[in-house]
Amino acid sequence: MLIRTKPGLSYADVTPEAVYQDRRKFLRNAGLAAAAAFAGREFWELALPSSRAFAGTKLAGVSKSPLSTTETQNSYDDVTHYNNFYEFGVDKTDPARNAQTLKTDPWSVSIEGEVKKPHQITIEEILKLAPLEERIYRHRCVEAWSIVVPWIGYSFSALAKLVEPTEQAKYVAFESFYDRKQMPQAMYAGIDFPYVEGLRLDEAMNQLTLLCVGMYGETLPNQDGAPVRMVIPWKYGFKSAKSLVKIRFQKEQPPTTWNRLAPDEYGFYANVNPTVDHPRWSQAKERRLGDFFKRNTLMFNGYSDQVASLYASMDLRKYY
Repeated sequence: MLIRTKPGLSYADVTPEAVYQDRRKFLRNAGLAAAAAFAGREFWELALPSSRAFAGTKLAGVSKSPLSTTETQNSYDDVTHYNNFYEFGVDKTDPARNAQTLKTDPWSVSIEGEVKKPHQITIEEILKLAPLEERIYRHRCVEAWSIVVPWIGYSFSALAKLVEPTEQAKYVAFESFYDRKQMPQAMYAGIDFPYVEGLRLDEAMNQLTLLCVGMYGETLPNQDGAPVRMVIPWKYGFKSAKSLVKIRFQKEQPPTTWNRLAPDEYGFYANVNPTVDHPRWSQAKERRLGDFFKRNTLMFNGYSDQVASLYASMDLRKYY
């Protein structure tokens, strides 16, 4: 049963409340961050031995994608130590410490629903289904921060072609892995699990929609959604479901976790739109992780040329 309560630490906490209220913890984390700025990735692996929860495996044969942004990408430390992954804790630094409990081998994803060829696909099959590309995407979080990441994967449409959606398929629903034993911190998150998300079929089939298996030349770390996740760069970050175990093609619009919990704050579409404020803060500006000054938020996160046509007949203030 869904209980409509706000989590004690909302998705909107850029500086988590627990860190803000605990001065010693705040100073300790600030000290680690400052030290990491000088010592780099090796510092994190020594100071936080469980932080790199999933030992990255180099991915061979990865080509550079022309769909990449030319903006400067964030560091590996940025992307692996500042995460929203409520199954492993609500503070941004929690997933790096806690996600070592996630077992990613063996792993498979069930593809079902309105498809001609339902399939239980293993991670090994996913890695070989289509040529891997590195796509450097910019991302905008609903909390008003942004990041640039060199993801590795291929367009989701390659997976869709494998199972052949029927004419009845209008939406694609995604479900993340959930196990209480592996994710004990989830009980404090204040949201329902397993985490669920969804796209319209035409959104899922857009060339930018990435089925992601790696980043920075390696397989995904646990805290970033190992071993396979979605990446949808023109939408707010919570749309990109992590650690996928089920993909369902269906006729009706699927429920999504944050829309179900707070429909007045998190719409189904979640397109980056600087003219539509979150009820509790503006979306007009953003701060790139690691930067001091804010910058203007771009419509569709700067991907208007590729995706604006998907919403040409829609009121984007109503369908947010």
